[in-house]
Amino acid sequence: MMQRSPTVFLRLVIVLIGAGALAAMVRFPQTEGRAANLDLVSIYTDPLIIYGYLASIPFFVALYQAFQLLGYLDSSDALSSRAVHAVRNIKYCAFAMPVLIAGGGAFIVLNAQGDDFAGPVALGIATALLSLVIAAVAATFERLLQRAVDATSRLA
Repeated sequence: MMQRSPTVFLRLVIVLIGAGALAAMVRFPQTEGRAANLDLVSIYTDPLIIYGYLASIPFFVALYQAFQLLGYLDSSDALSSRAVHAVRNIKYCAFAMPVLIAGGGAFIVLNAQGDDFAGPVALGIATALLSLVIAAVAATFERLLQRAVDATSRLA
């Protein structure tokens, strides 16, 4: 009987998060208030939508790195420099997200013409804070993992 890895569930969760985020990124611009009367080309050439797509790159890179990290755990390669590198990339992506979110928030505030921008800005602040928590956890985990890798290399 073949034993299933405990990371299969976590990999599935990562894939579902990525698919859900991608689906939301494709669908949301079509339902957004100011895009109600626009054609598809005009919706997806909006500067804020384009910025949102570009700013989402670190999110998807972090998901990919988390998927890779789970692969290292499966292959008993968790205490390796590749695992430390994956966690470091997740940390960098998590630190980049608040900066990119602040840029999007600034764009919304500066270009709000009679619209109430409090909701999107509050959502951006909450998301940025969550990303900073993830970055802090990743930085701590990276430091601990690097120490473990250094200790195992000294023993070998």
